[in-house]
This record gives sequence, structure tokens and C-alpha cells, in this order.
Amino acid sequence: MNKDIYRKPLFKANPITVLVLGVCSSLAVTVQLKGAIVMALSVTLVTGFSSMIISMLRNTIPNRIRIIVQLVIVAMFVILIDQFLKAYAYDVSKQLSVYIGLIITNCIIMGRIEAFALGNKPVPSLVDGLANGFGYGMVLVLLAFIRELFGSGTLFGYQIIPQSWYVANGGFYENNGLMILPPMALILVGCIIWIQRSAQKDLQEQ
Repeated sequence: MNKDIYRKPLFKANPITVLVLGVCSSLAVTVQLKGAIVMALSVTLVTGFSSMIISMLRNTIPNRIRIIVQLVIVAMFVILIDQFLKAYAYDVSKQLSVYIGLIITNCIIMGRIEAFALGNKPVPSLVDGLANGFGYGMVLVLLAFIRELFGSGTLFGYQIIPQSWYVANGGFYENNGLMILPPMALILVGCIIWIQRSAQKDLQEQ
């Protein structure tokens, strides 16, 4: 198996920072680390297994209905994950709200199915889907870590910044309210893209 299948989505072809896909969810679900991790895992599983199933069926799907078939398969996995979260992690399911359902329309999933799964065997398609989901998840978790820590002073809901540091208790620190607003997520994504492209010269536009 070509090593680029699982290496490129992490850095050189990261879905968010290079291909600029899936940005909407990165703005909406990265206020708390727990929600971001659940979303990252959900997208990773859906992308990987949807790509594998589509690859297995690729020679039997009529071209004129391929998009419909793809959406049905993706929707099946999204519904399974949504029901699982409602049964075993209701608080996270409630926090993510409609964004779990919107995984169905995530352009990363459909993009990998169209660009890779329809032309490759099931195992490489599974690996490609999982790698792209993991690359997406890396950025989500990084954003959520920064936003929750500096916006709320917590990680996973646990207080990290000591209460004695806060101005109200005679200290010097205040949480940055801008961190928990969607515009800051977009600014942070821009900063990550800038840092990556500064480090990887081949990504810079001429």
C-alpha cells in the first residue's frame, strides 16, 4: 500500500488546512474539547467505512444514481452514530445537536468517495477515509484545546487555570470571551494554515 495514502491527509493534504474542507464544523463544535473529539471520531468512522463500502460496490452502482447511493450509505453510518451517542453519551449528543446529522453533507466524506473510493480497492479506501478523518480531527482537537482553555479556563470541563489567578479573586487573569465565539475559530484556522504553509514551502502559491 502506498504510504502517501495515510501520510498526506495528515499534513500535505490535510482536509481543513490545505484543501479547506469541513471548515463549517470546525467553527461550530470546537468550543469544548469533548465535543470536538466526539465529532472527530464520528467523521473519521463515517469517512472510513463509507469509503470502504462504496469501494466494494463501485462496479455495481449505475453512474446515474451513484450520488444517491453514496448519500444513503453515509446517512446509514451517521444515523448509527447519532443513535449510539443518544443512548450512551446523551450530554455530548445534546451539545453537538444538529451537527452530527450534518455529517451527511460533510464535503470531506463525499470528496474522498468521489476522488478515491470509486477508483480503488476496499482496504486502501478504508485507510484513505480513516486518514482523512484523522487529519480533520487533529485540527478540530487543536482548535478545541486552545478555545476551551483560554475561553473557559477548562479542559474536558475540568478547571485548569487556578481560581486564584482570576481578577475576581485578586489575581491577574480573565477568560478571553472572544475564544468561545465562532469568529475566533476562523482566526485560529487561518493561523494554523499560515504556520503550516510557512513551514511547508511547497504549499505556498506562486
